[in-house]
Amino acid sequence: MPRKTAPYRWDAEDYRRFSSQQKKWGRELMDKLRLRGDEDILDLGCGDGMLAAELAERVPRGSVLGVDVSPEMIRNARRAYSPHRYPNLFWEVADACRLPFKERFDVVFSNAVLHWIRDQSAALAGISRALRPGGVMLAQMGGRGNAAEVACVLVSLMASEKWSPYFHNMDIPYLFHTPEDYVPLLEEVGLDPVRVELIHKDMVHEGREGMAGWIRTTWLPFTQRVPQHLREDFITEFVDGYLRDFPPDENGLVHVNAVRLEVVARKPL
Repeated sequence: MPRKTAPYRWDAEDYRRFSSQQKKWGRELMDKLRLRGDEDILDLGCGDGMLAAELAERVPRGSVLGVDVSPEMIRNARRAYSPHRYPNLFWEVADACRLPFKERFDVVFSNAVLHWIRDQSAALAGISRALRPGGVMLAQMGGRGNAAEVACVLVSLMASEKWSPYFHNMDIPYLFHTPEDYVPLLEEVGLDPVRVELIHKDMVHEGREGMAGWIRTTWLPFTQRVPQHLREDFITEFVDGYLRDFPPDENGLVHVNAVRLEVVARKPL
């Protein structure tokens, strides 16, 4: 979920097709919540809504509000998860840096989102306000060193004669934090860190197509700087550059070294 001012257009259906790894990690993260079943949960950066719907099934006596800055994602989620089947599941377009909620939720859950937020202080202050006393924030995001080999290929591509004109004066739109620099950010907004750690994961894609789908659906700050008629060429060169150094394994799977920052924090009573 990029900031509201970012002009990225998310393709919800395409994201659904190529976000299986994010969903897998999101389910692993959800399993770490010790839910009674009556909690009110905010899914911050809910994307296509699949994980929010699964959270709603886990709190039959509670509720889940999925928010995302992308109207396309929220429209898709509303179509996919009807109130008849999910009466305790709700949707809203919202910017993570301008959350309007006050002491409304027992849990704020966020998967693969917060590294997109440049103003972490604003986002965390909104999370802190949104939590009831004793409420818990559980988040996982890209951490320092995430997809470093992929980033190296991208930097080389951006510097090439062919593509560099499209990346002049570009600001990197995400931040990959360490526990050491994230803990003070939590404390500044009144959240007590419970556990903040880097976790190494193997991101697996189904061959060239899966790798290209991941780049096309989640690297929008870069791909959308390229004119649309050249975008697939750019993605193809991006994938080719990575696969030259990190070819698929014997089963045709492409591996990316991912680093996640996992955060558990609590709002004091």
